[in-house]
Amino acid sequence: MTKLVKAKETMSAKERVLKTFNLEKTDRVTIGYEANLAVHIRVASELGIKDGDEEQTLRALGADYRGIAAPYTGPMLFKPLPGRKVDPVDGFYTRWIEHKTGGYWDFCDFPLQNADSEVIANYPVPNPDDFDYAALGGQLEAHKEFAAYIGNAGVPDIINSTGRIMGMEDTLCNLLAEDEAMLVFLNRRMGMRLAVMERSLDKYKGKIDFMWLGEDLGTQKSPMISLEMYRRTFKPIHKKFIDLAKAYNIPAIIHTCGSSSWAYEDFIEMGVAAVDTLQPEAANMSPEYLKQAFGGRLAFRGCISTAGPLAYGTAEETRAYCKKTLEIMMPGYGYHFAPTHAIQDNTPTENVIAMYQTAHDFGIYK
Repeated sequence: MTKLVKAKETMSAKERVLKTFNLEKTDRVTIGYEANLAVHIRVASELGIKDGDEEQTLRALGADYRGIAAPYTGPMLFKPLPGRKVDPVDGFYTRWIEHKTGGYWDFCDFPLQNADSEVIANYPVPNPDDFDYAALGGQLEAHKEFAAYIGNAGVPDIINSTGRIMGMEDTLCNLLAEDEAMLVFLNRRMGMRLAVMERSLDKYKGKIDFMWLGEDLGTQKSPMISLEMYRRTFKPIHKKFIDLAKAYNIPAIIHTCGSSSWAYEDFIEMGVAAVDTLQPEAANMSPEYLKQAFGGRLAFRGCISTAGPLAYGTAEETRAYCKKTLEIMMPGYGYHFAPTHAIQDNTPTENVIAMYQTAHDFGIYK
């Protein structure tokens, strides 16, 4: 069993997170954690935590924020399929795929693949009335020691969230063609997401600390879409969410996978406070490049690659890698120490422990 030696703290988690968004000095870097189930269970066990208890693990690692969400309580809108799970809000299907280090629920079936315009435009979208907003009160109370965020990396996530039900090829082709049925469906679904967020923020004014959004925009080498398409189709939708965050005086962070810094000037223009994921191996996404190009204008979350030393190196190599990243990202403040994605199942347990111990050892502001 391992016990992390935590950095001395002189701030609450909530204060630390908000100062990080504001590019202000904190006692230590803000810490985030995401991991796939199999590696999470191993990490929790190494920390002496039974049954992979998530809250205890987050506390042991020093994670500073917790997500909250109003659960959907309305009718099932989508047809059940044998051997599949169906998401009750977005209507995508997944099947369990095992691999040698664990397993995951993979997207399948794609109900809008090759569908006609009428089916696409009228695909079911939940009613914002059918969410339990009162449940947020209990979640906020349970996590009152920490910063609370609404949303996640999958909202609005136009490409991925549509690709899960339409298939990626159809999604990208319909976006390129500005297919009318596709745009009608997008606006219906994003309107629902926006309404759920607005009702949540209104009911719990002053208690939700930031908004988390997401939109994967890049491959490892280049943008996935053109800047022109981003500005024409994506930006107006993103702006509605960012404007909502502004209306409630909370910062917005947006998750972007792959080579996506090409969109950051537009993010800044809209009022995005921070960017997440930051895969350092992707084009124009290295810590050095991001700090030089956007330091002082954006806060950063991520940069600890889940495909580098964390997964394939030793604990010492992981420690050195994380220390170097901290040295680059900490000056000027505004750094959330976190993995680029959920830590993958092939990651050695000792490397995850080394990663977070490094944050506590070297992520201290003096």
